[in-house]
Amino acid sequence: MKDTNTEYIHFDPSETPVQLFHGTMLGAVAPRPIAFASTIDKAGNPNLSPFSFFNAFGANPPILIFSPARRGLDNTTKHSYENVKEVPEVVINVVNYAMVKQVNNASADFDKGVNEFEMVGFTMEPSQLVKPFRVKESPVQFECKVLQVIETGISGGAGNLVICEILRMHVNPAVLDSNGRIDPNKIDLVGRMGGDFYVRASGGSLFELAKPV
Repeated sequence: MKDTNTEYIHFDPSETPVQLFHGTMLGAVAPRPIAFASTIDKAGNPNLSPFSFFNAFGANPPILIFSPARRGLDNTTKHSYENVKEVPEVVINVVNYAMVKQVNNASADFDKGVNEFEMVGFTMEPSQLVKPFRVKESPVQFECKVLQVIETGISGGAGNLVICEILRMHVNPAVLDSNGRIDPNKIDLVGRMGGDFYVRASGGSLFELAKPV
């Protein structure tokens, strides 16, 4: 039955301020997984930053995509975006509850060349196939090569889609169940909501639905 009493608020992106549209959109498209992306510039300086414009987009080949969007306030680009243009490699580390406060601190606008691993207290673990370091504290780490960077615009708030192929995945056995699969309660992942809100994807937040036959 159609609800004739509801009066929706309508947002036209061409007429709505970018910050308002951005905030409202992210409040609705949630929870979003977090890519804690480790990159390196051509001088060898490591960078570490979280991005919630992120997801998996294929398994054969295994593809991850994240987007270090242009800043809405001044239209500048993120160091992660600049780094993957110089060195097309990245390690995407997943974020669990135990590390989320440090990950949030890593989102601060540090000067270029500053080592966020040291600033927020994460351990630099050498990768096996790529130059950027892994985050030792992360329960799952993906070493990736960057296949392509797609720029969706040139104005503040525009996305830069970093398309990554997974070369190697590292899984901490402590997050596996007796069948060797990732246990959602053990990995204890977090996701981004709108504004300053996060969600913890474990415990009472979890429920199961069998796939229909």
